[in-house]
Formats: sequence, C-alpha cells, structure tokens
Amino acid sequence: MNQPPLPIATRRLMTFFVMAAAIMNQVDTTIANVALPHIQGSTSASREQITWVLTSYIVALAIFTPLTGWLAGRFGRKRVVLISIFFFTLTSGLCGAATNLNELIVFRVFQGIAGAALVPMSQATLLDAYPPEEHGNAMAVFGLAAVTGPLVGPLAGGWLTEHMSWRWCFFINLPIGIMAWVGLTATMPDYPGKKAARLDFLGFALLALAIGALQLLFDRGQVQDWFSSTEIWVETLLAGCAFYLFVVHSLTTRHPFVSPAVFTDRNFVICSIVGFFLGVLIYSPMSLLPEMLSNLFGYPIMDVGLVMAPRGLGVLIMMLAMGRLINRVDPRLLIGFGMILSAYAMWHLSHMTLQSSGWIVITTGIIQGMGSSAIFVPLSMMTFTTLPAHLRNEGAAINTLLRSYGGAAGIALVQVLIYRNEAAVQSRLTEGVRPDNPVVQAALPNADFTSPASVAGMEHELVRQATMVSYINAYWVLSIIGILACAMVFLLRRPRRIDASADTLAAEAMAAE
Repeated sequence: MNQPPLPIATRRLMTFFVMAAAIMNQVDTTIANVALPHIQGSTSASREQITWVLTSYIVALAIFTPLTGWLAGRFGRKRVVLISIFFFTLTSGLCGAATNLNELIVFRVFQGIAGAALVPMSQATLLDAYPPEEHGNAMAVFGLAAVTGPLVGPLAGGWLTEHMSWRWCFFINLPIGIMAWVGLTATMPDYPGKKAARLDFLGFALLALAIGALQLLFDRGQVQDWFSSTEIWVETLLAGCAFYLFVVHSLTTRHPFVSPAVFTDRNFVICSIVGFFLGVLIYSPMSLLPEMLSNLFGYPIMDVGLVMAPRGLGVLIMMLAMGRLINRVDPRLLIGFGMILSAYAMWHLSHMTLQSSGWIVITTGIIQGMGSSAIFVPLSMMTFTTLPAHLRNEGAAINTLLRSYGGAAGIALVQVLIYRNEAAVQSRLTEGVRPDNPVVQAALPNADFTSPASVAGMEHELVRQATMVSYINAYWVLSIIGILACAMVFLLRRPRRIDASADTLAAEAMAAE
C-alpha cells in the first residue's frame, strides 16, 4: 500500500495499540481455561457442557478468520480493525455478565467472530507501517503476542478468578479494548481497501455450516448418547451434506471461496494436516490440565495458573532459537523435532499419579511450549514456499481454519475419551472392591462394608482413581497423535530454497488480504 511513512512517535504509539489488541485476543484463548472449574460451578454446567466455553470461541474464530482479508479489502483495514475491537470489547463484557451457560456460549461465539480480524490485521498493519528493512524487527515485536498469550493468560486467569471472580477474565478486556480503540482511532492510517475480489458467499456459508454442525456433533454426542439420538443424526447429515455441497460448488463455480488448486500442492496439504494436529496438541492439554489439577489434586486456582504459565517460557526460548536455526537446518527436521518434543511432553504426563507434584506439569509445559514453537515457524514457511503466489489467499484461509479447528475438535474428542474411559475404569475397579477379595483385605484391613460412610469413602476414592486413569489414557493418545503427525513430515518435499526474509514474511502475513 502506498502510504507515506509515519512519524516515528506515531508509529511507536500505533505499534503499542496494535499489540494491545492482538495480545487481548491471544490472551483470551487461554485465560478462560484456568477458570473453567469456577465457571462450571457458577453456571451449574456439567463436565460435558463446560468445554463449550472454549470450543465455541475457537470454532467461531476459525470460521471467520479467512473472511477478514476480504472485509479489509472491501471496507478498509482501519474500519475493520476498529469495528472488531469495539465488538470484541462489547462481547467480552457480555461474557462476564452472562447469567447462565447458554448466554455465555452465545456471547463467546460472537466474541470469536469479532476477534477473528485482530491478529491478521494487526500483523498486516505493522508490515505496512514499517519499511521493508525493519520488517524483521516488526515481526519480532509482533511475536510477543504469541508468547504473551500462553504466559500471561493462565497467570491472569488464576489471579483474577481467585481474588475477584471468573467474570473478570472477560471484564479485563474492557479497559484494554477501550484503550486500543481510542489509540488506533488517533494513530492508525486509513489504509483504504483495495478493489475487493468477488467473495464466494455460498461457498463460505456451506463451509461454515459444515464445520459448525460437525463441532456440535462432537460437543453434543456424549450428552445425547451419540447415534441413538435424532439430534446427532441431524447434525451428522447436515455436516455431511454441507461439506459435499461445498466440494461440488468449489469444483463448479468460477471464483470459489477456496480454490481446489491449492490441494494439488503436496507440501501445502501435508502441512495443513500437520497444522490440524498441532492445534490438537496445543489446545487439548490446556483444557484438561486445569480441571485435573483443581478437581483431583486440589490446587487453588492461582496455583493452577502458576504451574501452567511456564509453557510460555518454552515458546519464548524456542522462538529465539528459531531465528538462528531456520536458515541453517532442514525445516522438516525442525518440524519433526518439535513434534517429538510435544509427543514426549504428553507421554510424560501419561505417567502422572495422584501423588505427582506440580513440577511434572511445569516441565512438560516448557517442553510442549518449545515443541509447538519449533513446529510453527518452519511449518508456516513449508506451507507456502511451494504454493503459487496467486493461491496464497485461499491457502492462508484453509490453513488457518484447519489449525484452529484442530484445537476445537481436539478439546471435544479428548473430553469424550475421558468420560467414556472413566466410566469403564470405574466399573472394572468396582467389580474388585468386595469383602472376599484378598487384595482389598490387605490394602484396607479395617474396611467396613456395612457402614454407609465407609462405602461412600471407598466410592469416592474409586472415582478419583478412575478419573486419573482416564486422564492418563488421554495424554497417552495425544502422544500417539504427535508421533503419527511426526511421521507425516517424511512426506514433505524440501523446497529448493527456504527464504526467511522480510519479503517472505510480509507475503505470508498479507496473504489474508
């Protein structure tokens, strides 16, 4: 865009306010995780229902992020950014004021829709505001948003929930959003929209319907007893038909929302699948750990935030290392190394017991943070280096959508795995707890099976043990997913040249536009 250079003071102020908007969005993906047990108690939600607070936001974010580039081209980036900040701040306040779970989920959906533009538009704004020779520094500053989310989110969520209320995990966005809106109104150039390309609204609507119905299927399946429910059959048919119509429409229309040509690039397809699994590995443990630490280990909510926060340190450490390694090491090796780190972190968590200390969560969090950061940077480059330039818009849209949706689908599926494992393990354990069992006699010599209090105590311990086993199994499955995703790296073709220059970063960041 042909914008005159901004004065240094104005540029620095704009950078601060842009970063505030991006960090507000990134923190919101993690800050609610820590507060989930308190939200569950306050809204009288079941364990199956409470994860909708996370998945509703992530799915809405995933669906509408690809639309933001067209909106910026049609209406102008500044207008889109300011409207997004306004509605994100408004819906954050509504989330905090929600009186029941249904209201909270609805407001989280609208919050995700409003926040979809904040990160890509903030990144593109920094690239336009700084000259090409300073793009590297601008992206380094922008990288703080990626680090701040996992580092500050759990700490802020724990402190606000313990000392104030879980509602302040959302109310905290109000002063930040107002500050960012006022600041960018004064400092951000207009960046008028280009002539917007024709948007395939039908293709977008069909894809959104397919993803939304599929996520409802995952979220509601356990509650509705899966395919014994009419609702689940309706959602399955709706998702299948919408996806089928989306594929047919994309193959027959002149200007599809996602060009089928992007799927002819092997590297793009494999990297997008690996990105899906990356979303699973990033978001799924973040949804499991707060509930496990709070309910099984009795951690105060502030301690939950403290033991989860060091994951951000792992992200920071590996981000610093990536700057030196990305041009010297085969990116496929870096992606594979990151997947192995993430899989090892999950495997290590699968060896927890009810007597484990918080250090295992801290160390595995650091390892997982390093792994996800080691994957993300080279994966982003490998995704687009062999994709033709004219397909990058569609490529960026589908890649971002798959990575984000992997998080939502992963959260829903590991929760289903836990509920079903818990019931099966508890049933097996209960079978063996009887007076004539010599193992029980040796372990509980004073057990009184005629006392209601004694039986209730044994039942409580059986539930704790069964729940712990179900968490262990979930972490083990996640480690297997990491290994399988690592194996897919061998299918990638190494491009002739991996260019980590500012021009490449700019092209990737501007792909949404």
